[in-house]
Amino acid sequence: MKSITLHIEGMTCSHCSARVEKALKSVPGVSDATVSLEGKKATVHGEALDPKQLEKAVIDAGYQVTQVE
Repeated sequence: MKSITLHIEGMTCSHCSARVEKALKSVPGVSDATVSLEGKKATVHGEALDPKQLEKAVIDAGYQVTQVE
């Protein structure tokens, strides 16, 4: 299983992190996504993850991705 971490700016509350988590979990290939509001990052697990699709999901939810690991 592959893992990708995205650093995210713009999340200010638990509603924001829940919105990002829902957006990431809707991306094909994602089996789990965990978002840390305090850490300003999301860790995504799954098979055949596409970093560009994950980044697009976060941007479409209204937030900025500053780094992908």
